[in-house]
Amino acid sequence: MHIADGIVPNLWCGVAHGVSWTAVYWLGRKLESQEVVRLGMLASATFAISLIHFPLGGTSVHLGLYGLNGILAGRRAFPVLFAALLFQAVLFQHGGLLSLGLNALNMGTGALLAAALWKAPLKPEPWKAFVCGFIGILVPALLIAGEFYLIGYGKGFLFISVLYLGAAVVEGVLTAAIVSFLHSARPALLYQRR
Repeated sequence: MHIADGIVPNLWCGVAHGVSWTAVYWLGRKLESQEVVRLGMLASATFAISLIHFPLGGTSVHLGLYGLNGILAGRRAFPVLFAALLFQAVLFQHGGLLSLGLNALNMGTGALLAAALWKAPLKPEPWKAFVCGFIGILVPALLIAGEFYLIGYGKGFLFISVLYLGAAVVEGVLTAAIVSFLHSARPALLYQRR
């Protein structure tokens, strides 16, 4: 799901870096000390789970916990994902440093949409958590497919987005299960002011 270096035009990467670094600053400012541990744990979980790939339809997919990041970190989900993607690019060449900004925008958009949905007064809560997890992973897949289509890689990447429907369902179920557990064990994590 990560875009490697050298695929997207350098101009796109440069603009995406500018937007991403601005978003990291803007959405991460005024960080309170009690948030640091929670955000670090989210970054670690995101880093770890997205390194586990599952074969599907001639390619592989992975979960990302982007919707869960949106639920638990709110607007801070973007800096959390940026940090996880940075470490993946540096340590494992998962994505790339040049395309880091674009990858962060793609994944961060899914997380921020999930954060907005989580704040909406919708019921029932388990269904809302499922949808947060679902869109958290599907939106980045659709964005990447659209970007690849725009740069001339054809419609084959739309097929990969369809494959991510399965991953989105799994991510939605996983997110709903984690939210259900947190609702009974640590509800303050789900409803704190961000």
